[in-house]
Amino acid sequence: MENPQPNSKKIILNYGLMLGLISVLLGVVMYVTNAYLNPSFVYSLIGFAILVVFITLGINAYKKENANYLSIKEALKIGVGISLIGGIISVIWLLLLMYVIEPDFISQLADVQREQIDSQYPNMNDEQKQNALEMSAKFSSPGIMAAFSLVGNLFFGLLISLVVGLIKKNKNPYEA
Repeated sequence: MENPQPNSKKIILNYGLMLGLISVLLGVVMYVTNAYLNPSFVYSLIGFAILVVFITLGINAYKKENANYLSIKEALKIGVGISLIGGIISVIWLLLLMYVIEPDFISQLADVQREQIDSQYPNMNDEQKQNALEMSAKFSSPGIMAAFSLVGNLFFGLLISLVVGLIKKNKNPYEA
């Protein structure tokens, strides 16, 4: 007797969309509260917690549909898939924010970085400050920020999936 495979694509899509929408909601809250240029560590923790919750919920849903069996490979596939969909939606929000909602986002970010350098390194000379700002500008382009956001989401999604998979794995008696 063979156990039919659950529809992993449906689970990945559903939980990935929910992850993306909740992440966008967090982004909107950050924008409305004017924390989008210099977010506090709390926003990072909330974003990470959201990622953990939706990956865990997705893996649990898959395991439940799979007659309560789960392999690490399945957990990784589900978790990384969910983080990919959520990450793509988050990147779309980021680009929308940077190009449509706040077209001067990059210049605002440069101003915040300039203020941070001035306050944290008051003894830095003008040439050093300029070099630091130029280096920072290279990593503040929309493409680079979007890439780092997506890669970070995938990296943490992989780690979370691995941990959840190791905790929840068990062998399917129908497999050889």
